[in-house]
Amino acid sequence: MSPQIKYAYKTHNTWVYRRTYPKALQPLLGTALKQSLKTGDAREAKTRVAELNQTFTTIIKEAQAHALATPHTAPATAAQGPRLAVGRPRYQRARLVGERLVADLAQAYLAETAERLRPGSYKSVRFALSLLTSHLGKHPVGDLSLIHGKEVLGYITQLSPNVRKYRQGKEAGLVDLANLSVASEGITLAPQTQARILKQMSQFLDWCVGEGELGANPWEDLKVKDRPEVHPHGVLTDEQVCILLSAKDRVLHSALLFGLLTGMRSGEICGLMAEDVTAKGNLGRFVSIRPNRVRLLKSKAAEREVPLHGVLEGLLDTALPTSGRLFPNLSVDRVVKRYAKLRQRHPELHGTVFHSTRKWFITQCERTGVPEHFTASLVGHHSARSANKLTYGLYSAGISDAQKREIVDGVRVPQA
Repeated sequence: MSPQIKYAYKTHNTWVYRRTYPKALQPLLGTALKQSLKTGDAREAKTRVAELNQTFTTIIKEAQAHALATPHTAPATAAQGPRLAVGRPRYQRARLVGERLVADLAQAYLAETAERLRPGSYKSVRFALSLLTSHLGKHPVGDLSLIHGKEVLGYITQLSPNVRKYRQGKEAGLVDLANLSVASEGITLAPQTQARILKQMSQFLDWCVGEGELGANPWEDLKVKDRPEVHPHGVLTDEQVCILLSAKDRVLHSALLFGLLTGMRSGEICGLMAEDVTAKGNLGRFVSIRPNRVRLLKSKAAEREVPLHGVLEGLLDTALPTSGRLFPNLSVDRVVKRYAKLRQRHPELHGTVFHSTRKWFITQCERTGVPEHFTASLVGHHSARSANKLTYGLYSAGISDAQKREIVDGVRVPQA
């Protein structure tokens, strides 16, 4: 149990000073002098309370002197109580808990976290706080309530993974990003991503409490629902595949075929090099997916060899470079934006993204009876059979090249 200190109380392991001004001076000074002592140590808190008591006495004396030296502009009634018609005292009044703006505190918080977080983590925190300040930055932090938290969370659950990659989303705030997501994407952030953004905002409010800028975190118990309604990337239907390929988009057409017939991720496709392609006799050509100077891989399982479908072998011979990058003008950002344009031109593609080509390939494997761990090997997923690192994980070389070839050749491009 914390020791008792006159004019101070402890909250969230920090002592806070609070001493009420005389009623006659409250119209001039406010209700009370309230200030964080910025310590959790009782001895240090007592020392700082003594210092603030001296400050309090000085404030009262100066205010009373101003009141006596300045004539009343109107007589006070009993109902009103005495009103002191004086200007603001020359001294700086101690800042009250909760009166600093959210945007100012966020800036201070980011300056502090920049020194202790890795660049990637800092970038994530900065994004979360940019969402918060775009919506509530001009509010005093003490005004934030659970209602504000639920409102912010509602917008977070509408955000799309790709919305900031659009030109309109570069400088947009939380509300505009949510509206743009709903209008352009039809998909939302994964629940764990939503929860991370909310947690980062709540951690900022915890910091405000620790700094004595906020009495308590009003969003402490706010959580993303355990099983929120999620709108995942849609799986392309055969009809939608026909629409995509019939469009013959000059930028994406070849990349779309690679996604549909290998199940590669967009980043993997963008990073393909001509030297990644090797011939394996009568098994045809394979492509090695491995880290290179263009891109890293998502996980160790993503490093793999995939046979090239006959359609893709034709592309290599007629439409793609014979050295260097196979897609020199593509980046993940450009793939996302270009697919969005396709989706705008063809409303039938609503709810799908480039990643949907990968899902279509996996669906074709499932429908033709390919065992799940075979498909996992082709698309770079961790296999459930080797997750425990025993038997298959330690001793198996995986499925053979011949088995891979049979699976890929079994995928048929739908015809319009």
